[in-house]
Amino acid sequence: MNPTRSSAATRSAGADRLAGLIRESDTVVALTGAGISVPSGIPDFRSPGTGLWEKVDPMEVAHIDVFRSDPARFWSFYGERFTALRDVRPNRAHLVLAELERRGQLAAVITQNIDMLHRRAGTRELIEVHGSIEQAQCPGCGTQLPLEETQARRDSDPEGVPRCDCGHALKPGVVLFGELLPQLALARAEELAEGADLLLCVGSSLEVYPVASLPFITRAAGGRVALVTRSGTPVDHLAEVKLDGDVVDELEAVLSAL
Repeated sequence: MNPTRSSAATRSAGADRLAGLIRESDTVVALTGAGISVPSGIPDFRSPGTGLWEKVDPMEVAHIDVFRSDPARFWSFYGERFTALRDVRPNRAHLVLAELERRGQLAAVITQNIDMLHRRAGTRELIEVHGSIEQAQCPGCGTQLPLEETQARRDSDPEGVPRCDCGHALKPGVVLFGELLPQLALARAEELAEGADLLLCVGSSLEVYPVASLPFITRAAGGRVALVTRSGTPVDHLAEVKLDGDVVDELEAVLSAL
């Protein structure tokens, strides 16, 4: 089936259609990617001209092997990213999802983002499949430290590497290239996708596996898929509706239609 696509002329119809799907569904689950945080000032990863990975090679700065072999190089990249994320605030798209949860119209949010913005927006049932910047952990002794303390230790270290009291470089609590996703979080995400009457995918290119398999899990279990994203995705042909305008405008329109 061809998804309904939004434009200046059809956006209202698309928002109404998505609102109708939400009303018809007993269990709605949201899956979010980097695109939902762009209005908060956080660049996404793959957009032509602006994507983060167009400026740097992730395998050279964000791979687990780089962290282990050259923590100073790793933290020269991640330290700047942490600083940029520390003071950002949720935008209206995050707040709309939190409001839908508060109303009982959204069961959970599965996010690929590490920026804590869903948590700051008030989402309670949150599955962070790629981890979070909220804490860093020592790979030597297991000590965990909050973001603020990690930043302070990085700022005071001559090499710019936050270190545990035992001397090891701290590792951010995020999934790096070369690492597997946390199994409990992934299992919970798959469980939610399988039980969803509607999987609402917001701001995700749906290109990174295993998370990209979640819409197929929902469809295989008899649920429906809706997309709110400007980019094309491999599951466009499966979507009941696709809204491709500004993510804040689209979700606010859906909320207004409910």
